[in-house]
Amino acid sequence: MATQTTEPLPPGYKLGEYIIDRKIGGGGFSLVYLAFDLDGQPVAIKEYLPGGVVKRGDGGTVMPISDDKQTSFRYGMKCFFDEGRALADIRHPNIVRVVNFFRANDTVYMVMKYERGRTLQKHIVSLKEPMREGFIRHVFVQVLNGLREVHAHRILHLDLKPSNIYIRNDGTPLIIDFGASRQVLKHDLQMASPMYTPGFAAPELYKARDCLGPWTDIYAIGACMYACLAKEPPPPADERLEKDRLVPAAKAYAGQYSRGLLELIDSLLRLDYTQRPQSVFSVQKRLIELINHSRRTKPTLLSLIKERLSPLSR
Repeated sequence: MATQTTEPLPPGYKLGEYIIDRKIGGGGFSLVYLAFDLDGQPVAIKEYLPGGVVKRGDGGTVMPISDDKQTSFRYGMKCFFDEGRALADIRHPNIVRVVNFFRANDTVYMVMKYERGRTLQKHIVSLKEPMREGFIRHVFVQVLNGLREVHAHRILHLDLKPSNIYIRNDGTPLIIDFGASRQVLKHDLQMASPMYTPGFAAPELYKARDCLGPWTDIYAIGACMYACLAKEPPPPADERLEKDRLVPAAKAYAGQYSRGLLELIDSLLRLDYTQRPQSVFSVQKRLIELINHSRRTKPTLLSLIKERLSPLSR
C-alpha cells in the first residue's frame, strides 16, 4: 500500500462551507481533517488523496503525478464517491455517520460527524495489563451490531482492523473507513485493486476474490479480537496457507480468558471460509450467550465473603 506523502490542506483553508482546522488522520489513500461548518460545529472531512498517485497543485487542487496514473486515480475516486453514497444511506449508532460528500479541488471529500475518542488500535497499544474480557465482549457485540447493518445493505467492509474501530469517550464503538468496501451486487470485485491489511485480511482476499462474503469480514472480526489478546494481529493469511504457525487462542490464552470466548475467536479465524460462521448474526448470538452466561455465573458479594470466611470457620 502506498504511503501518504502529499501535503495536507493548511489550517484556515476554506473548503466549500467548511474551514479546515488541522489534519487528524489518514492513510495511503486519504487524509482526514478536523474542520468546522458555518455554525461552528466540528466535523471530520476525509479527502481522497492516494499516495504515490497524485500531487498537490495550486490552491489545494489535486492532480495525478503522471498520465499513466490517471486511470487508477479516476477509478479510485469513483470507489471513494460510492463509499460516501453507500454510507449516507446507513443510519446506525455503530457506523460512522456521513453528513455530506462533494467534489472540489478535482477530488472528492466526505464529511462525517466528528466523534471524540480514539481507535481500538491506540487503546490496545496503551494498555499495560491484559485487556479485560468484559471490555472485549462489550465492544464487539456492538461492532457486530453495526456490521449486521452494513451487510443488510449488501455491502462488505473488507478492511476491518483495530485502527478502523473507533472507541468513543463513552466506550461505545464505531466502525469507520469503508475505503475498501464493495457492494456485493456489483461485478467490479475482480478488476478492483486489492486493498487489505495483512493479519486482518481473510485468505480469500488473497487468492479467491470470487468467494468474498460476510465470512470475509467475520475473519477480520476474529483477527481484531485476537489482537486484543495478543496486542498484535495473527500471522498474515497467505503465510498461514503455506504453513499455519498460528497458536490457537484456546491454547495460547487458556486460563486468562473464558474458554467460550477463545473458542469463538478460533472459529472466526479458520482458513476455510466454509468452516467459519456464515453470518454476523450467528457470531453475535454466540457472544451474547457468553455475556449472559457470565452474568449468571458471576459471584455475588455475599458468596465472595462466605468463600473468604470459610477457612476461618474450619
